[in-house]
Amino acid sequence: MNEMTEHKHDHSHAHDHSHGAHSHSHGSGKTLFFALIFTTAFAVVEVFGGLMANSLALLSDAGHMFTDSLSLGVGAFSAWLANKPASRQHSFGFQRAEVLGALFNVIFMFLVIVYIGYEAILRMLDTPEVNGATVLLVGGLGLLVNIIVAWVLMRGEQDMNVRGALLHVMGDLLGSVAAVAAGAIIYFGGPAIMDPILSLFVCLLILVSAVRLLRAVTRVLMEGVPQGIDPTEVSQALTQIDGVHAVHDLHIWSLSSNSHALAAHVDLDHMSQWQATLPQMQSTLRERFGIAHSTLQPEDAALRMACVVEAGCGA
Repeated sequence: MNEMTEHKHDHSHAHDHSHGAHSHSHGSGKTLFFALIFTTAFAVVEVFGGLMANSLALLSDAGHMFTDSLSLGVGAFSAWLANKPASRQHSFGFQRAEVLGALFNVIFMFLVIVYIGYEAILRMLDTPEVNGATVLLVGGLGLLVNIIVAWVLMRGEQDMNVRGALLHVMGDLLGSVAAVAAGAIIYFGGPAIMDPILSLFVCLLILVSAVRLLRAVTRVLMEGVPQGIDPTEVSQALTQIDGVHAVHDLHIWSLSSNSHALAAHVDLDHMSQWQATLPQMQSTLRERFGIAHSTLQPEDAALRMACVVEAGCGA
């Protein structure tokens, strides 16, 4: 009994601190930084155009582009920060900075939604004159800018930051289409009320993006299993490796949007197999599930089963 208990607490821990995902962060950072400069510059132009034309559709699209600029900025900053080495005080590095930045981004997006919604309702009750030609021109330029930014992002390194930024830019494309539609309707004699109506449509796009981003941030902060990873599938993949009897106490969580971690106990048929089994498990986790940081504790399957049968051994 004492021998079993003593052995149970004498397990070594194997760690895989591979940071291969970070090798791409520098390239994605450049892509995101270019998109950030391009998007922010035109958002400023769109603000001036919206004020000159008295168009809420242009101003709301500019607000959407500013929120996207924040997203791009967070992505570029986190890509740069991911290259920073871990320290004694920050053993995982600064990867969670991306999540905190995203949380700020969500809060800002909701504030923009409230402002645009409030202004749209006021303008629907008392619709001002809108310069349709200016709205059409600036909206058309915005559509062109969004197409260029989307093209740049699609050609860049397709990590989670870039894919998330691309999702926002696609929303911008629809927002620019709404601004162009409002400008065209008003320019050809349609009612000016179409401007606040279509601005509400853009507001809805921002709301959808904000809710999606909030769900992703909440999942990471609550240590939830990363999207697209099934713990049952991970456990089955590991138990298919020769020498692995079972996997238990399995935990999977995210350090950032593109960095995942795992901790688990591994029951082996024979403890002598550990040196050969460990690299296979780490390779499976990295290549099949994108989990670069893993902590695996080996245990003797026969001794563990004996502990389960023995009364009080598992206490």
